[in-house]
Amino acid sequence: MTTSVYPAQGGTTDNTTAANFIPELWSDEIIAAYKKNLIIANLVTKMPMSGKKGDTLYIPTPTRGAATAKAANTAVTIQNETADKVTITINKHFEYSRMIEDITDIQALASMRKFYTDDAGYALSKKVEDDLFLLGQSTQGGNGSNWAKAVEITTATGALTDYTGTAQAFTDAGFRNLIQLLDDADVPMDGRSIILPPAARNTIMGIDRYTSSDFVGGSTVVNGKIGNLYGVDVYISNNCPADGANKIGMMLHKDAFVYAEQMAVRSQTQYKQEWLADLFTSDCIYGAATLRGTSAVAVALPA
Repeated sequence: MTTSVYPAQGGTTDNTTAANFIPELWSDEIIAAYKKNLIIANLVTKMPMSGKKGDTLYIPTPTRGAATAKAANTAVTIQNETADKVTITINKHFEYSRMIEDITDIQALASMRKFYTDDAGYALSKKVEDDLFLLGQSTQGGNGSNWAKAVEITTATGALTDYTGTAQAFTDAGFRNLIQLLDDADVPMDGRSIILPPAARNTIMGIDRYTSSDFVGGSTVVNGKIGNLYGVDVYISNNCPADGANKIGMMLHKDAFVYAEQMAVRSQTQYKQEWLADLFTSDCIYGAATLRGTSAVAVALPA
């Protein structure tokens, strides 16, 4: 006689730890929690792939053209097409699973459901955020495996210098120099954002202009956004990657990275008779790549 082996990871949600198990309700709440925790994923170029087959997506990245003078009785000047392409491999598949025993239908604590749905949404969104943040290693000519092309701010002057493993505090002058760095790379102003680690909030709140109504704008905080200055939306994220004792923030334009979601968060159930329980799994499938590496710059800041 074969005996089923109890799941090695996670285990079941039993009558002492469970929430009310209503699959449709769980699914909606997980999707809501997933979307609520996305920050950088909402600030980059998104390519819809829902329902499409294949594991590779090719995106052309044409160079800018130039307007030419039109003389009377002459043909127009055809721009030469010199487009490169970016390849996105759809190879990220993450899941979050729990086992819900039958007894929980009677003895569960309703308040626990909120914890599990928030936890599932956060866990899946964190994977997406982590992957997109790490693309910052390929900006400004980086090799994609370290932060050698990140910059750090010299607090006294605001000047940007090559990152050497140390980091100084965020300053308003440093912010303006980050803007200029993208300006010099001919990056459009519209669509820019900066994402900073939580410790930077304390620093910038000590700068007068960052507490003015022009910065805060009186608007409701949405997915980490705390204000706008110089036309750049300012976000705070716990997902800024660590590098030693520092955290890596980023100023970016939406064209810096591309995120392709082949399957949005999906929730499924399957009844496991041997455990008298429902197996509940949420998962997502996506890919991400650097689209224009000059359209973003990573900046090291104290953690």
